[in-house]
Amino acid sequence: MAKKWIPASRVEGDASRQAHADFPEGTYEREISKEGFFGPAAFLHHKNPPTGWTDFEGPLRPRAFNLIGVNDSPNSPWDAPVVLHNNATEMRFWKLDAPMEMLARNADGDQLLFIHKGESELYCDYGHLTVRAGDYVYLPRGTMWRLDPSEPNAILMIQATNTHYTLPDKGLVGPHAIFDPAMLDAPEMDEAFKAQQSDTKGWTVQVKKRNAVSTITFPFNPLDAVGWHGELAPVRLNVKDIRPLMSHRYHLPPSAHTTFLSDRFVVCTFAPRPFETDPGALKVPFFHNNDDYDEVLFYHAGDFFSRDNIDAGMMTFHPSGFTHGPHPKALKNMFKPTKDATDEYAVMVDTRDPLEVGEGAASVENHEYVDSWKAKD
Repeated sequence: MAKKWIPASRVEGDASRQAHADFPEGTYEREISKEGFFGPAAFLHHKNPPTGWTDFEGPLRPRAFNLIGVNDSPNSPWDAPVVLHNNATEMRFWKLDAPMEMLARNADGDQLLFIHKGESELYCDYGHLTVRAGDYVYLPRGTMWRLDPSEPNAILMIQATNTHYTLPDKGLVGPHAIFDPAMLDAPEMDEAFKAQQSDTKGWTVQVKKRNAVSTITFPFNPLDAVGWHGELAPVRLNVKDIRPLMSHRYHLPPSAHTTFLSDRFVVCTFAPRPFETDPGALKVPFFHNNDDYDEVLFYHAGDFFSRDNIDAGMMTFHPSGFTHGPHPKALKNMFKPTKDATDEYAVMVDTRDPLEVGEGAASVENHEYVDSWKAKD
C-alpha cells in the first residue's frame, strides 16, 4: 500500500523555491527528508553552517577509520576483520597476499567484493574471471569460489544478509543509463578454468552460515563443472564503466548514483563527473539530516573534494540523525569550484538499520575526525 504523506507544501520567510540552488545570500541550506532522498523533504536556510559545532559528544559522533591500517592478512575471507555490521549486512576489510588454500561459500547471503587494490584470478562454480582494482564482484549466495592473487589485494566485502542484491530501477532514464547491463561480465569456462580442475589433491570448502563456519572436505576439486545455463551467475563491473547521472543546473542526491540494491541497504558509487555550471546551483554535497539511514563512505581513489584529510582506503561512518555536509575547505567553493570536474571514486553504503562498529574498524579509528568540520583559522 502506497504511503500517504502528511503534506505541508509552502515557502516561509526568506527561502529558495528550488532545492540546492539560488540560496538567499549568505545562507547555508540544510535538507530534512523522509526515506533517504526519496520521500518528502524540507529545505531550511541557516545563517551559519549546520556543522559549525565546537564540541560533539555521544553516539551520533561521526567516525572515520583508516582501513589500510588493518594489518591482518588471513587466507580465508571469513577470518577477515568485521568493520561494520547489523542484521541486514556485514562489511569486512580483507587483505589477501597469497592464493586461497580453500574454497569459500557464503550461505548467509549474497556477497559483494569491491577490489580496492591488486589483481586476482577468481575461480568459482561458473568459471574464471580476472578481477582487478575498481571491480565490483557480485557472488550469488551459495557460490563456491577462491581467489589466486598476482599481487597483494585489499578488498571491501559487503554481505546482503539472508537476502539478495538487485539492480536499481533507473526510471525515466531507462535501463541502459549509468551502466548498460551488457557491461556486466560473467565468468567463463575457459582454458584457465579447465586447467585448475586437474588439481586433484583434495579441497576443503569453508561455508559460512549464521556467522559460523563449517568445513567440508572433498577428495577432488569441487570446481569441476563442465557447463551451465540460466540467468543467475556472478558478475563483474568496474567503477570506470559507470557513467554517472548529472545535471548542470542541480546537485543530484546520492541516491542518483545507486549501483546495487538490497532489502535494507543500498550501494552507491561516486565517479568523476563535471561540476554544475549554473551560477546559482550548489557545487558540493548539501547539508542534510539522513534520519532514516546510516551512511558509510569508502574512499577508493582520487581527490575527495568534500572532505579534508581523507585518503584512499579510509572509511567514514555517519550515524542516522546526524546533520552532516561538506568540510569548511569545500564549503568555500560551494558556488565557484576551483576545477571543472570531480576526481574521485568512492563506494557509499546506506543502511536502513543502525550499524555496529566491529573490532576491525575500532582498532584503526581516527578519533579526531569529528573536529574536521571546525573552521580553520
